[in-house]
Amino acid sequence: MSSKQRQGFPLFHSVWCQTNHRESPTSAIQVGVLEIPLPDATALVGRSAEKRATRMASISSGPSSQLTIKWLGLAASIWIQAFAGNAYTFSHFSPRLKAVLHYSQIELNNLGVAKDIGENVGLITGYLSNKLPAWLILFIGGLEAFLGYGVLWLVVSERIAPLPYWQMCLAICIGANSATFFNTAVLVTTMRNFPQSRGTVVGILKGFVGLSGAIFTQLYTSFLFKNPVSLLLLLSTSPFAVSVACMGFVRPVPDATREPEEKRNFFLVHVICVSLALYLLVATFVQDFLPSNPIVSGVIATVMLLFLFAPVFVALKFFILGLFKRTEEPPSRRNLEKEDGGVSEPLVREETVQFQIGSTEEELGQSDEEDARTLPTFRHDDSYIERTEEELSWDDRKKFPPGMSTSDSATSLSEAEIENDTDVLMAVGEGAVPRKRKPRRGEDFNLRQSLLKADFWLLFFTFFCGVGSGVTAINNLGQIGQAQGFTDVTIFVTLLGIWNFLGRLGGGAISEKYVRKAVPRTLWLAGAQCLMAVAHLLFAWAGTSSLHVGSILLGFCYGVHFSVMVPTASELFGLKHFGKIYNFLTMGDPVGSLLFSGVIAGYLYDMEARDGPQADQCIGAHCFRLTFLIMAGVCLVGSAASVYVSVRIKPVYQSLYKSGRAVRDLH
Repeated sequence: MSSKQRQGFPLFHSVWCQTNHRESPTSAIQVGVLEIPLPDATALVGRSAEKRATRMASISSGPSSQLTIKWLGLAASIWIQAFAGNAYTFSHFSPRLKAVLHYSQIELNNLGVAKDIGENVGLITGYLSNKLPAWLILFIGGLEAFLGYGVLWLVVSERIAPLPYWQMCLAICIGANSATFFNTAVLVTTMRNFPQSRGTVVGILKGFVGLSGAIFTQLYTSFLFKNPVSLLLLLSTSPFAVSVACMGFVRPVPDATREPEEKRNFFLVHVICVSLALYLLVATFVQDFLPSNPIVSGVIATVMLLFLFAPVFVALKFFILGLFKRTEEPPSRRNLEKEDGGVSEPLVREETVQFQIGSTEEELGQSDEEDARTLPTFRHDDSYIERTEEELSWDDRKKFPPGMSTSDSATSLSEAEIENDTDVLMAVGEGAVPRKRKPRRGEDFNLRQSLLKADFWLLFFTFFCGVGSGVTAINNLGQIGQAQGFTDVTIFVTLLGIWNFLGRLGGGAISEKYVRKAVPRTLWLAGAQCLMAVAHLLFAWAGTSSLHVGSILLGFCYGVHFSVMVPTASELFGLKHFGKIYNFLTMGDPVGSLLFSGVIAGYLYDMEARDGPQADQCIGAHCFRLTFLIMAGVCLVGSAASVYVSVRIKPVYQSLYKSGRAVRDLH
């Protein structure tokens, strides 16, 4: 590039540099004849001064400390999720609620619906996830659990007079709503920290929510001696205590990338998780068939808690390695992102500067001329549209209205901005300024944009059919056991929790493996819903051991829904507004609970009970037979919808994974 050419475009070079640095006041340095604005002295690349400072601080501290924080955050998230599934213990204390407050089955089921609404309606949480830090969201969740279940404990223990029905619904709704704060905080944070292992991370964390039912059941059996009043006190205090203890460790790691040993570390975590599930499964059958022994039960529960500590050793490994590698040069980001058979690019490409700070005029002239002259102006379809100095002539820059620089072309203008300014409208018409286009599948959607997409509602419907029919069985498990002659349903709750965990863990791992081959995750939902239909038929049949096998199938298939739906939503609609999108989709659970459990199951049960010897209790296989035949049909409809949505979104997965390009991240 000649000296004359460089002198002709100092303003354009300066303005282009400002496209990356509009967030903070700028100073300038002189590079030859070019005046280049700098936001601070730490870096020239980045979206804000705060992120640049954080990035530089993380580099100076070394990669081992980042990995330690990241994996320690995952271990803390596992602990939080392990005590977040308080709603899965409803079958343990619902008979006591019904007896103390003299509720009918419809009233009890509607109380369960209030629980499901609180557990899954988290739109406020989704909004707060973009406004508040993760630790504060976790603290609010713990406080909700303490207040909501604390009120239930006061009522059931008869320390206060029974509250009106609507207040009881509100109390259990608030207590269960703590799960939305826990889920949102840990899922959004860990998916940002492990952007290229979303399915695996979601499977682990959502799996421990399902397993928390079995964990609470083990504590309920071992230390609380199956006292539902003490269980309510535990549900009130333990989530609050765990969230306060762990909230400082759950935080985003800047420039989170995939380290070479990430797959091996996740394999280790999977081994720990499966070992814990198998241990609880064996312990459950041992406690069910052997005489009750408080010492044996206490030892079993203590070993279970030691299993929960095991993921901390992964973080401890990086901490120890960091002590011996303080002087080593941090590996480059590009090297960390390479993974055999996986995604080889960062989730979001960063805009980089085409020349070096401190270069002299002669060095600039000696550099690659095409690299120095090519200037990115704006982003479209995940690639840069570039204009050279010849293409963007001085006459083109004169098309911009007064007070508007070429840097504004780097950010697409909204329709309102265009319509309210005639000069801008003329600039758009002449091609100087691009119009803001709507996002495509695989890019970042906000909630309003997602609600306008057919794929969003298809995903909502499939989730509604699967979890809505599943939660009907979960909420009525206590009454199902009583109808079939079981006085204690502890083993069924435990089986449901363990296989719920395995379904979430397995669904996340399997879908993550095959998604690399462009197989849509929702295809696994179709298979899970077919198996769930079989589980409902077993409940309707009510034969020998059908409740055991049905609990296993139901728990596994119910868990698959959560580990598949969450990463699917993030891949289709992005992570930027994922908190809101995720919490809207989970509303399929309470909507299904209201329709299937509160209306259909409750009405049919009371109708069968009126024809029996006891007006408030039904005994026999007929009590829930018609209900579960209907649920089996709902699952088959949901399976067909899952196949249809898989066909629709297959091109998205071919674009995201088969071509080797990753979905975009927030960073």
